[in-house]
Amino acid sequence: MIDLSLSINTDLAREILTGFIRSEVTRIGMSHAVIGLSGGLDSALSCALAVEALGVENVLAVRMPYRASNRDSLDHAQLLINQLGMQSKTIEITDMVEPLFKLNPQISKIRMGNIMARERMIVLYDQSEVFKGLVIGTSNKTEILLGYSTIYGDSASAINPVGDLYKTQVFQLARAMNIPVPIIDKTPSADLWEGQTDEGELGFTYEEVDKLLYLLVDQRYSPPEALEAGFDEKFINAVTARIRRNQFKRMSPPIAKVSNRTVGYDFLYLRDWGT
Repeated sequence: MIDLSLSINTDLAREILTGFIRSEVTRIGMSHAVIGLSGGLDSALSCALAVEALGVENVLAVRMPYRASNRDSLDHAQLLINQLGMQSKTIEITDMVEPLFKLNPQISKIRMGNIMARERMIVLYDQSEVFKGLVIGTSNKTEILLGYSTIYGDSASAINPVGDLYKTQVFQLARAMNIPVPIIDKTPSADLWEGQTDEGELGFTYEEVDKLLYLLVDQRYSPPEALEAGFDEKFINAVTARIRRNQFKRMSPPIAKVSNRTVGYDFLYLRDWGT
């Protein structure tokens, strides 16, 4: 019988992920990290892991509100900053993005959300140069598989310590690492517009989809086997369609091959090659 609670050994996960951050940052001769701290759970966990791995003096948390952002997002981010004693900056993106919004008065919420996500990544990579630190990712495994992110926006990073944790596993590790309760208990949201929630946009809960993703991806179930396991056929089809449709977000841009040694196909070396 397969355990669909997706329970993890949080002590072991914590050791693996802090070791990963320490190894990946230092192997290229760096010692600092920069993280966009949204006030949500994923970025809070990435921050806590980075602080434990590198030391609080070596991690910069950046809050990047828009004028319509929920005040709770700033307040919850501050809870973690205070708890960990982190360095932080608050850089509002309103004046950066609104000139682009105004070019099209009929701009959709999706376009606005994508623009804000990419602007925040511009800010993070600029602060990366200032602070001399790697940008740490905050996208979890559920988001990555479903394509629930903005390519070259919130999905962009130098390394990602939480990308192999399903959202329900992020909750488990966050509790074990004493992330502030208001952050854990809040409804997951990218806070891109008033009333927006992750599960409302997706059309299903993280608990539901994580169990199905675990069977399809980790256990290599086929859709018919997932149906036999008790999942609804429409739900299975909707999730598998999202996984396939968003495969391009999980890949480096394909390069047309015209030579004997094409970068990414034949010219392949370890991440730390040459250092």
